[in-house]
Amino acid sequence: MFYDPTFLLLIPAIILAVYAQIRVQTTYAKFSQVRTAKGMSASSIARELLDNADLRGIEIELIPGNLTDHYDPRSKKLRLSEGVYNSASVAAMGIVAHEVGHALQDSKAYAPLAIRNGLVPVANFGSQLAIPLFFLGLIFSWPRLMDIGIIAFSLAVVFTVITLPVEYNASSRAMAILKSGNYLNTEELDLAKKVLNAASLTYVAATAMAILQLLRLLALRSRRD
Repeated sequence: MFYDPTFLLLIPAIILAVYAQIRVQTTYAKFSQVRTAKGMSASSIARELLDNADLRGIEIELIPGNLTDHYDPRSKKLRLSEGVYNSASVAAMGIVAHEVGHALQDSKAYAPLAIRNGLVPVANFGSQLAIPLFFLGLIFSWPRLMDIGIIAFSLAVVFTVITLPVEYNASSRAMAILKSGNYLNTEELDLAKKVLNAASLTYVAATAMAILQLLRLLALRSRRD
């Protein structure tokens, strides 16, 4: 079963995922060494951007890890990784503005973000249990269990698809606020955009993987009919 030919469906997505990870790591490493002309730290920029948007209640936290930056809409906290928090690099500016973009989405009740947040519980279930349920049904010839697995995984696919406009919109907001506030000059804006584009590719790869995995499950299920 491990060598089932339907696994070949996943190869393009696997290649894209590997390429996306390499690109985001190399792009971040390169532009994290480019200091901005203003020299403000990413955490200072984040605080200023949030205050300017009247989001003073959102806390900024330092968290461990590399590229673990994220905005938590439940706790209303913007969490910045160790490599970004005190950095004044172009890469850090792009990342922090992107996360502020998510905070702006949350404050404006941006519909795709609200939908994605609502899908988190079912998406977690789908991503963790759908595949085991499906293959248990396949092994023991329980078509109904296979169908439950497919339905559960479909919810995870919907989550990855709705993530795309959320992430691209956050990046658009990031570039707009960096430009309007004159935080970066023209050249620095171009470099920050490269960082965000590289990061966006990882979400494209995740979506491609999810869709192709779903097609694989459907192909395997059709053999039982």
